[in-house]
Amino acid sequence: MKIGVLGTGNMADALATHWGRAGHEVLVGGRDEQKARRLATRLANGTGHGSLRAAAEFGEVVLAALPYGVGAVVVEELRSELEGKVLLDCANPVGPGFCLLTEDGPSAALRLASAAPGAHVVKAFNLCHEDVWRMTPPVFDGQPLAVPVCGDDEAALARVYELVRDTGCEPVAGGGLGRAGLLEATAALYIGLWVGERADVRAIAPPLAYSTGPETESM
Repeated sequence: MKIGVLGTGNMADALATHWGRAGHEVLVGGRDEQKARRLATRLANGTGHGSLRAAAEFGEVVLAALPYGVGAVVVEELRSELEGKVLLDCANPVGPGFCLLTEDGPSAALRLASAAPGAHVVKAFNLCHEDVWRMTPPVFDGQPLAVPVCGDDEAALARVYELVRDTGCEPVAGGGLGRAGLLEATAALYIGLWVGERADVRAIAPPLAYSTGPETESM
């Protein structure tokens, strides 16, 4: 699979590392092409580098590893290059006080979809710190990390599921792109608990067998 990466930051680095090792062709693009070159050199595995436009043109799947607010602006500039492609959004619109920056408006993912209406936007990889994605693989207590994925196009979802598995994780269907805002809100909650309260969010939910309450014996 050809993967274009928009951005040269930590998430771009962490995810592209897995995909290059899995044998995908990766091209990193940035506004600063020297940063893109340095990242591509570090990633190795034949990773290419260039401008943001070059990455958008290259990829069958294009990862938008850009800060919230910047992503929609960049994507709108590249809307023709992204036509018909999978646009993978991993951004978290979380600001001071662990509040959602989207407030009552569209999610970050829906803003990307509006900026590039011809692209197939999929939301994933937004619930964990980049160092978790650097793990090979992210497995905890013997269980691979589950990655919720939201999107509307079945072919696009299938591609992203493959990329999730290439990180050593398991994809979980999170519903349509309209539910991406729930993922972003979950990230805001989790980050606030992890950072602000030092709480273990894995302790919040009961095991699946108890998700609808404990079973009772029939009379």
